[in-house]
Amino acid sequence: MANKLKARRPTKVQQRAEKIEQILDAAEYLFSKHGLYGVTLKDVARRVGAHHTLLNYYFVDKKKLFDAVFARRAVVTRTRRMAALDAYDAQTHGRPSVEGALRAFLDTDLDLYIQGGERWKNYGALGAQVANTPEWGAKLMDEQFDPVVLRLIELLKKALPRCEEEDIFWGYHFVTGALMLTLARTGRIDKLSSGRCRSDDFEAVKRRMASFMAAGFVELCGRRKDANK
Repeated sequence: MANKLKARRPTKVQQRAEKIEQILDAAEYLFSKHGLYGVTLKDVARRVGAHHTLLNYYFVDKKKLFDAVFARRAVVTRTRRMAALDAYDAQTHGRPSVEGALRAFLDTDLDLYIQGGERWKNYGALGAQVANTPEWGAKLMDEQFDPVVLRLIELLKKALPRCEEEDIFWGYHFVTGALMLTLARTGRIDKLSSGRCRSDDFEAVKRRMASFMAAGFVELCGRRKDANK
């Protein structure tokens, strides 16, 4: 019996991994609510129920902790989206539609926030903050998401071969702006619509966003083509 209990005890490596996950969860929640500058290592330690020196043991400083929080789920969402874009490109034999490409990119991401619970929604709000902080957030976005964004652009170019390249990039700019506002869950649409729409209703967003944005791409590229004529 004693041997069985001993075998079940987590190893030091497992204990370390579990503690780091607890720290990242706590930091993610606090950063998503208060931002990088509104949180201290002591705040995170207090939420974990540990002394702040423990955080210094695992992370050199607060920015390193923030970067680790951001990277932890970034690898999940970009890997899933890249796989979805590659699979869609293969299924359509290199002839994607605008809406199909956007659904592979947007719906795959939204599913994480729909199915992943409050922690993923906290991460979404954190991502919206990072995307709107040019001083240091842009670098994080570049490092984590440029490859998957450029893969989407590649598919959009295939879907709209006669579209000006700058219009495709502007179209992506509008798409990511809408996505970041959605992930921020500001509650503004709740008030404007008198409760008919909820900023945390990602299912409703998923049903509409790709179709709405696809129509915008087609209209924008169509106008440019007519103007050139």
